[in-house]
Amino acid sequence: MTDDERRPLAEEPIVDYPLVHEESAAPPPLSRRLRDPRTIIAIVLPIVLLVLIAATFGNINFDLLVQSIANANPWLLLAAFGVYYLGFPLRGYRWTLLLRGAGTEIRVRDSTEIIFISWLVNCLVPAKLGDVYRAYLLRLNYAVSLSRTFGTVFIERVFDLFAIVLLGLAAGFWSFRSGMSVEVQIVFLIGFIFIAVLAVGLFFVRNFGRRIIVRLPLPHRVVEFYERFEEGVFSIEAGKVPRLAIVTALIWATEAMRLYLVILALGFDFPIGISGAFFVALISSLLTAIPFTPAGLGIVEGGVVYILTSLYGATPTEAAAIVLVDRAISVLSVIIFGGIAYVVSPKTRGVRPPEIEATSQP
Repeated sequence: MTDDERRPLAEEPIVDYPLVHEESAAPPPLSRRLRDPRTIIAIVLPIVLLVLIAATFGNINFDLLVQSIANANPWLLLAAFGVYYLGFPLRGYRWTLLLRGAGTEIRVRDSTEIIFISWLVNCLVPAKLGDVYRAYLLRLNYAVSLSRTFGTVFIERVFDLFAIVLLGLAAGFWSFRSGMSVEVQIVFLIGFIFIAVLAVGLFFVRNFGRRIIVRLPLPHRVVEFYERFEEGVFSIEAGKVPRLAIVTALIWATEAMRLYLVILALGFDFPIGISGAFFVALISSLLTAIPFTPAGLGIVEGGVVYILTSLYGATPTEAAAIVLVDRAISVLSVIIFGGIAYVVSPKTRGVRPPEIEATSQP
C-alpha cells in the first residue's frame, strides 16, 4: 500500500450508513437493552436449562455442594478475587498502548474504568455488545474516531485469541504429557487450525483488505470507515508488540490463577494441578466468545463441568461447586461492582474532569 493510501483521513462525521455513523452511533441505553425480550430470553433460557440438566442428569449432591462452598477457605477465595481484578488495570494499560498508537492519549485509570463498565454490559447482554459500548464510551468522553477505536478493540481481541489458544495448548500439553485422550487431541487440532486461520486472516486484511474494499460497489463513506478501522487495527508500532504480548499473557494468567485458587479454596482432591487449571480456564474464556448468551452463560458452565469430570476425574458435585464459585467471582461480582461503577461514573454521561485530556490524529 502506498503512502497516499495510508494517509489518515479527515475526522469528519460519517453519516447515512448503518454502523458507520460517527456522531450518533450511540447504543441503546443499558436499561432499555435489559428490557429487550431477546436479552431476557438469552439470560433466562440458559439458566433454566442448566437447572434442569443438573437436576435430571448431573448426579449432583446439592447438600454436599452447599457444604463445600460454605466450607471454602475465605483467604484463598479473597486471593482469587484479587488476582482476577488485577487483570482489569492490565487490560487498561494494554488498551492505552493501542490507543496511543492510534493517536489517542488516555490515562490507564480512565481506560480501565471504561473497560470495567463495558464488562458489565458483556455480563448482561449477549453478542459481546460490551465491546461496542466501550468504543462508544471513549467516543462520548474524548474527541476520537469511533471506527478507529473499533480497530483497537478488534486487534486487542486478536491478541487475546492468540494468547488463549497458545497458552491453552501449552498448558494442555504439560497437563496431559503422559498421554492424551482423543478429546484432547481434537482440542489441540482445533487450536492449531484456529491459530493458522487467524494468522492468515490478519495477513490477508493487512495486505489486501483495502484493495478489495475499494473495488466493491460500496459508498465512499463506507470505504472511509474501513480506512479508519484499519488504521486502528494496525496502528501499533512493531517495537511495542513484545510488550503487548507480555501484558496479554499476564492478563490471561490472572484468569487461570483465579480458577486455580478457587479449586484450592474448595479443597477438592483430584489431579488437576496449575497447568490443568490454566487449560480449563483458558478453554472457559474461549467459550465466552460464543455470542449467543451474556458472558457465555450456560455454554461456559456446561463446558467446564464436562472438562473437569471427563478429563480430570472430578465428580459432578465438585465440578458444579468450582463453576459456581468461579463464575460468582468472574461474572456476578462484575455485575455488582460494575453496576455501581455504571451509576457513579461520569463517563457513562460523557462528563469528564477538566484535567483529563485526550488527543486524536487529524
